Amino acid sequence: MWRSCLRLWDEGRRLLNRPRGGLIASVGPGPNPRLQARAYAPLTGPGTEGAWNPGSLASRPLSLQVSWPSLLLPYHLGGGLREERKRFYQNVSITQGEGGFEINLDHRKLKTPQAKLFTVPSEALAIAVATEWDSQQDTIKFYTMHLTTLCNTSLDNPTQRNKDQLIRAAVKFLDTDTICYRVEEPETLVELQKNEWDPVIEWAEKRPFPFRYGVEIGSSTSIMGPSIPARTQEVLISHLASYNMWALQGIEFVVTQLKSMVLTLGLIDLRLTVEQAVLLSRLEEEYQIQKWGNIEWAHDYELQELRARTAAGALFVHLCSESTTVKHKLLRE
Repeated sequence: MWRSCLRLWDEGRRLLNRPRGGLIASVGPGPNPRLQARAYAPLTGPGTEGAWNPGSLASRPLSLQVSWPSLLLPYHLGGGLREERKRFYQNVSITQGEGGFEINLDHRKLKTPQAKLFTVPSEALAIAVATEWDSQQDTIKFYTMHLTTLCNTSLDNPTQRNKDQLIRAAVKFLDTDTICYRVEEPETLVELQKNEWDPVIEWAEKRPFPFRYGVEIGSSTSIMGPSIPARTQEVLISHLASYNMWALQGIEFVVTQLKSMVLTLGLIDLRLTVEQAVLLSRLEEEYQIQKWGNIEWAHDYELQELRARTAAGALFVHLCSESTTVKHKLLRE
């Protein structure tokens, strides 16, 4: 029996190591200045005043490592297969075409898994994607390229959903929102959830000017969860409709990571940092870790991966909402 399992495992490894045409490139002209690697910094800016810091949870540094599933499972819908391939290019550059900004690997233009020209709507997003490719070392680790994955999803739209379907898929998470489900015991966890989650829900319900929600969300200890009023869903649908299709792909991605529409709104609105949003989404797990201890290699890895995916999704939303080109300014003392 164990010999059969070993043969199956070996055959699977050979299949994984077979060369595949996941990246399609076409030869084309264009300059190729080498880009300096850039790192994602936590979101900051106007509107962050008064943001709370989960007092009962120890703050941890944001991981700069991001993760992208294997080409065997395209886009961000798949699981844990990890594919790497030898880096085949020297320089990464950006050129502006008719449909937007393109990524060039040497003199080859990057394309999507469906062989469409990889074109993004803003220069800032193009720079971020180019940085992902430029930061790869001897091997290309596709699972570290979330921004590239989200762009592929937006360009190819593998699930063939329109804007209304994307919005309703995101709002549907309100019915099972992580921070709306409460425990009845132990008392220490009940108090922790109240102290950490209630301020977020209160902010969402009374979100201030200029885009006031004025909705009712609430929480419940019932297995059925809270009853979300229809008006609340209508208000959030109207709010999400102000985002473009690309940004909505990022919002849904973040909601999927955090299992919470409310935390996603707080993160996108700069009310929460990535670290805060992730720890709040894992509140019960963090409570159990503090009580029973941490399996270092497992829990730490999972935490860093979740931070990376959440950070990439939030950055993607903001870059897709920026103006088309980057304004270059000369900084003077």
